[in-house]
Amino acid sequence: MDLVRRVQDILLRPKETWPIIKSEEMTIAGIYKSYALILAAIPAAAHAIGLLFIGFSFIGIRYRASLGGALGNAMLSYCACLASLYMVALVINGVAPKFASRKNLTNAFKLVAYSWTPTWLAGILLLIPSLSWLVNLASLYGLYLLYHGLPILMETPKEKVTVYFLSAVALSIVLVGFIFSVVALIL
Repeated sequence: MDLVRRVQDILLRPKETWPIIKSEEMTIAGIYKSYALILAAIPAAAHAIGLLFIGFSFIGIRYRASLGGALGNAMLSYCACLASLYMVALVINGVAPKFASRKNLTNAFKLVAYSWTPTWLAGILLLIPSLSWLVNLASLYGLYLLYHGLPILMETPKEKVTVYFLSAVALSIVLVGFIFSVVALIL
């Protein structure tokens, strides 16, 4: 798989790309290795560099992280992101039968990994910590990708897509929020 081509396709032609992704014989490990490990490194590295060289202000005080602090933050957030990816796929796969969808962990993982693409790419904006809110804005496009990929990869009936999508998003927010709260407590 050509990484650049896949990123372009999922961002610019998602309706045509989801069926192609579904038909590809991939493993979760393969998706991690060829896609997620690479793209998830963008926000982690950018945030570390931004904290180290630019920093942020809080109550009028400028804060810049130490090299150890920035690297530790990057490693923990990178690992938490990769763990969250798998856990969200588990959730989407686990609740599939409740929405008349087909359980398939690999397809659920494909769905999550490729729908997180805009967030990972927008993570480059973390070079300037004050622009971090734009990463959240880019995540909205990821939700659009998730919504349109759900009926294809999980074979969800049209009438159940919206409820499945909203349930998956709500459960994912709670799960990822918990994981990153634990990481924040560690830091």
